[in-house]
This record gives sequence, structure tokens and C-alpha cells, in this order.
Amino acid sequence: MPPPTEAAPKALVPKALVLEGVTRRFRVAKRVVTALEGVSAQTAPGLVTGLIGPDGAGKTTLMRLIAGLLRLDDGKISVFGTDVRAEPLKVQGMISYMPQRFGLYEDLTVQENLDLYADLQGVPVAARPGRYAELLHMTGMQPFTTRLAGRLSGGMKQKLGLACTLIRPPRLLLLDEPTVGVDPVSRRELWQIVDHLVRGAGMSVLLSTAYLDEAERCDEVLLLHEGQLIGAGKPGDFTQAMAGRSFLARADGTPKRVLQTALSSTPGVMDALIQGEAVRLVLDTGAATEAIKPPGITGLTLGPIAPRFEDRFVDLLRAKTGIQALATPTPPAAMSAPQQAVIEVDHLTKRFGAFAAVDDISFTVQRGEIFGLLGANGAGKSTTFRMLCGLLPATSGRLSVDGFDLRTAAATARGRLGYMAQKFSLYGDLSVIQNLRFFASAYGLRGARRAQRITWALSEFELGDYADATSRDLPLGFKQRMALACALMHEPGVLFLDEPTSGVDPLARREFWRRINALADQGVTVLVTTHFMDEAEYCDHLVIMAQGRILAAGTSEDLKNAARTAELPAPTMEDAFVALIAANGAQQSGQAA
Repeated sequence: MPPPTEAAPKALVPKALVLEGVTRRFRVAKRVVTALEGVSAQTAPGLVTGLIGPDGAGKTTLMRLIAGLLRLDDGKISVFGTDVRAEPLKVQGMISYMPQRFGLYEDLTVQENLDLYADLQGVPVAARPGRYAELLHMTGMQPFTTRLAGRLSGGMKQKLGLACTLIRPPRLLLLDEPTVGVDPVSRRELWQIVDHLVRGAGMSVLLSTAYLDEAERCDEVLLLHEGQLIGAGKPGDFTQAMAGRSFLARADGTPKRVLQTALSSTPGVMDALIQGEAVRLVLDTGAATEAIKPPGITGLTLGPIAPRFEDRFVDLLRAKTGIQALATPTPPAAMSAPQQAVIEVDHLTKRFGAFAAVDDISFTVQRGEIFGLLGANGAGKSTTFRMLCGLLPATSGRLSVDGFDLRTAAATARGRLGYMAQKFSLYGDLSVIQNLRFFASAYGLRGARRAQRITWALSEFELGDYADATSRDLPLGFKQRMALACALMHEPGVLFLDEPTSGVDPLARREFWRRINALADQGVTVLVTTHFMDEAEYCDHLVIMAQGRILAAGTSEDLKNAARTAELPAPTMEDAFVALIAANGAQQSGQAA
């Protein structure tokens, strides 16, 4: 009887991605900028790996290196055991890459875009109908095949871009910030597609994002900051490391912004964020709750709450940068006046032909209030925003800002408000000081007053060391500071903020909102649009729009309470937003039926 043969060992499944000392530098003018430095990590196959970090962290550079679109300066990258540098074409045959600004052809229909990318990817004609049907069903785009891509909402464009990327199924899918600039409903739909690809099709996905809440939806994460890997592992492990350090703070009779400011500068406090009518508090390691005594605050109570992934990311950033607390800024003086309505919108309508982009909306914003204007992509909030800024005339209705009727005195009203655009919209070829001088003059400042305001901006926003730097070369956080400084140069009583913190790191977002809170406390009225639902918590009041109409209005607590159910006893702002949009969609479907 022959001896039993040993079972053949199972073939080792190679890692989906292996990074070994990955380094990449760029020359910008006379400077050498290190985009990635010594990054080493591995990702497992058949999982969603999140590449987490703010703009400028190196996420896009790493994606392009993996795709073979950039050359390494040092290190090695392998995709399923194949060296990207040695066999770039073989690697490109295994991956699909969807960049941040995917190249849809807006003058072509949805179907024509699919056909074009099928041609580019060499998909046989006979294989296309079945693949199209699968992709259109997965993305929910089947009813829109004859619509021009340029007529799609932001979320639908992202889904079409993903479908075009997937016409040839890859082993590794690279998604570079696929959810940037889209509303929470579209973000959830995109994540459902990603989950289907991984769980159903066995695909490996590397997905980059600046939204820290999305990290918790990944199987594993790589944390990047300023080109360096500052952490890697399962999201739950990062969150668990913060156990016992998170609390909800309240103090009867103390406004939430006052409480947040006091707690932020209290020894033992690592982080303090407004959440509804309370303040979400994260303590330093080893800090005791009884030692938290913010100056001037009485009756403070702390209740334990579950930690979040963002707590750990902020904890790591503070340890890396050495920034343990943010100084409370001194805001410019605003016009003093008793409580009064500063922004009044009454039955406002804007039509483009037969299409009503804004349909009979009304709301009021009081002096010194932070007011949020939220909505799904295509809801009409950007059109409303432009009308309030005096950049677009209304079709009908009445709107006034700081006492000026925008239908008769738009130019005068514009001189009384500050505006910070979603995308960096200052002059990139000019230096910081040149931009400040230009905007001071554009707002009518002259002589000693102009010089005083420029000096204030350089000091208040800590731009002095960058005064002669070309604006486009600034780190994103400093671009944001400069944009806000320019918007405040003439000390406006009303400030409009359009997606002001998109892409910046958590510390820069916290610094920004401390400044905005301080401005509101001085009487500046702030109107903000944002897709970060946690930022809606900073708003005193807000409205949520869909299809040109207001679905709901109130405080963040009002909206969360309305979304509370037995299945969802503690809804977040995102839960409340999604519930409202879903209910409106169901109502519209019922009426159509």
C-alpha cells in the first residue's frame, strides 16, 4: 500500500496592491514638492480599501502611480504580484481608473457615452448589450439612456462615469474621490454600487475620499497626510482606540457656540464640535471628566457617547502637527443693530423657460444667525444662492439683503456682503499680498483704511509668511484662509459661503468654523451651503430643498427629531436628510402614478 500523498498546498493569492517605499516629487517653479514620501502598505483582494485624507495628502498622486500614469522616483508598486514599473501594460489590463473629473462628453447621450468608452476599451460589439444592461440596472440609469450627459445631476454624472469605467470589468478598481461634491443620497447610492461590485463580483476597490465618515464603510483604510502614511488598518480598530474619551457636553443657559469656544481652550480637551444644541467633546488620553472646568461656564454636564473614526484621525493629526488647540480668532467688527431680519425671501421663483429651478420659496434669516441652505444635487440651492448674491435676477417674488431689494439695488447690496466661492476663485498667478490689495481696492478701500485691513488680514489669518507666495501654490488650508480674508476685507454684515470646507483637512475645517462662529457672535449674518451634514449642526436654522421647493425648515434638532423611528432611535443629520429626500421621492412617484 503506497504512502498517502500530501495534499497540494493552496496557491497563495497575491495581495491586490503592495506599496514599498513609494516616493514621488514634483518641481513647482523653483521648489521641489514631495507629494509622497516612503509610503509602504498592502491591501487584501476582494475588499474595499479606503485611501483617506484631505486634499493635498497625496491620494491622487498615488492613484496615478498605481495606474502607471506617473513614474515613481523611488520604491515599488505591485498589483496582484505584477510590478507596475516593469510591466505597466499588463497592470493596466487588470485595473480601471476613474479620476476625480471623469471625462464624460456632455453633448453626447448616456448611451453614446457608453458606446464611446466601449470602443476605447476594445469591448467586442457582441458583448456590449449584456454588459450595458447590467451596468444600467446597477446604476439606475436605464430610464435616462437618451438624455444628454450635460443635463444630468452631479450624482447621476458620477454614476455614468462609474458605468463607463466598468464597461471592461477590472480586477482592481481605482476610484479617486467619486463622492466629492455630491449630496448624501447620491453618496449612499454610489456606495451601494461599490458594495455590489465587491460582494457580488469579487472586485478589489481602492477608493479615495476626504469624507471621514466614509472610512467606516471600508474594510480597511490607509490614512495619508502631507504625503506620509500616518495609519493603516481596519476602521473599527481606529475607532475603538478612542473608547471612553467621547462625551456630549451641555450647560444650561449657555449658548452652544459660547460653550464650544470655552471647551476648545480648556486643558484636557482634544476636540470640541457643535452637535445640535450640545457640544461633542473628545478628551485627551488620561484626562478625567471631573477635571474639565471651562472658564466662565457653570452647570456643565458630560454624558458618554460612542467614538467616531474622525476622532482618531484628528487625534493622529494633532499628535503629528503638535497643534493641540486652536486660538480663538478676533473677528472684524460688524455693524451693531438690534435683532432683525437681514435676509428676506418671499415667494421667490426662478424659471429657465418652462423649467422652475426655484419654485415659490420663502424664508427669513436674522442678524448674527448662521443659516444653512441644504439640498440634493439639482435641488435649486445654487440658483437661490446666486440670486441672493445679486448675481442672477429672480423671475418673481421678493428678496432683500441687509435692507436692499435685490430687484432694484443689486449692485448696492453686493457691496454690503462678502462671498466665498466653492472652488478657489482668487487670482492664482498673483501673490497673496497682490490678491489682498486687489480685493481691498475692488471693495472701495483706500489709503490708510486699505493698508490697515491688509495688515489685519495678514496677521489674523497668519498669512504673513506666505505674503509673496504665488496663490495657486499655497496649501489648500491657506488658500481657504486667503479666500475668507478677501471676502471679509470690507467688513461685510452678511457673508455667503458656498461649500467652503470641501476637501480641507479636519483641523482646517475646525479652524474655519471657529472663525465663522466668532463672526456670527459679532453680528455678522452667515448663509452657507454644504454637503457635509455634520456642518449643518453649526447652523442656527436651516432649510432642505428638493426640486426647487423647501421640504423642511428648522433647527438640526428639529429635523433629526422628525426622522426618529423605532428602527432609528438616534438619527444623524445625514439620516434626516436622506429620509426627507426619500419621502419626497415616494410622494412624487405616487402622484405620477
